[in-house]
Amino acid sequence: MKKAKKNSDMVNTREKVIFVYVTAGDLLEGEKIARLLLTKKLIACANFFPMRSVYSWEGKIRSDPETVVILKTMDKHYFSIVQEIERIHSYEVPCICKVEVSANKEFAEWVKGMVN
Repeated sequence: MKKAKKNSDMVNTREKVIFVYVTAGDLLEGEKIARLLLTKKLIACANFFPMRSVYSWEGKIRSDPETVVILKTMDKHYFSIVQEIERIHSYEVPCICKVEVSANKEFAEWVKGMVN
């Protein structure tokens, strides 16, 4: 028979570190997004990766360079981040995806301290 978890054993999901995966048209747009979110203390940091996407848009197959932006933050900021990105993003349909991660304690504490 399993023991019931104590409240102290429960994890508050809003206090968990998440990554937010975003695609931007180029590095400048990615940095613009990251700097806005850093200024508002919604993210702790961002990483940028150049890449190429192949996708269907308005009935045509397209291939374009893009920049992947990985934002590091706490789950409780996700919806605010989405709103800010949608407000300034150049795409009609921006890709903004929450990725749940497991982080080491020191990193998680650093992220939490940077955004709270």
